[in-house]
Amino acid sequence: MQKLNSKKMAMIGATAAIYAVLTVAMAPISYGAVQLRLSEVMTLLAFVDPVFIPGLVLGNFIANLFSPFGLPDVVFGTLATFIAVFMMSKMKSMLIASFWPTIANGLIIGLELAIFTGAPFVSTALYVALGEFLVVTVLGYPVFKVVMKNKTIQNLTQVTD
Repeated sequence: MQKLNSKKMAMIGATAAIYAVLTVAMAPISYGAVQLRLSEVMTLLAFVDPVFIPGLVLGNFIANLFSPFGLPDVVFGTLATFIAVFMMSKMKSMLIASFWPTIANGLIIGLELAIFTGAPFVSTALYVALGEFLVVTVLGYPVFKVVMKNKTIQNLTQVTD
């Protein structure tokens, strides 16, 4: 188990705050079956260093407190994010890791929306998955590949001893 030092705590807090603020500020496109939650690009941080996982999960939890779907979105959305970022942290390839939000959110949020709105599961899951795929894999993956080549960014994101 890793020791929690002040730098790690600061990174967790900053990650949670940025994720939550980005999501809530872009609320019209952050919630629902067709969503482009741009804050989801940040999930790739879990691939970079697992220390970002608590901040991403906490940020998602906070953002989902403002969801029009209420408590179900807090529970299911947070669960989907935890599964996605945990699995991302175990991958050897960033490209493969980028598919986990698509899979976890497509299935879990698709099921949530089907249950609580009566929408058809398959189409709802596909819409959610498409939004995740566009944001995390199509947009986030190439951006992260370029940005992570920068030594200053590498030093900022390497929190684990």
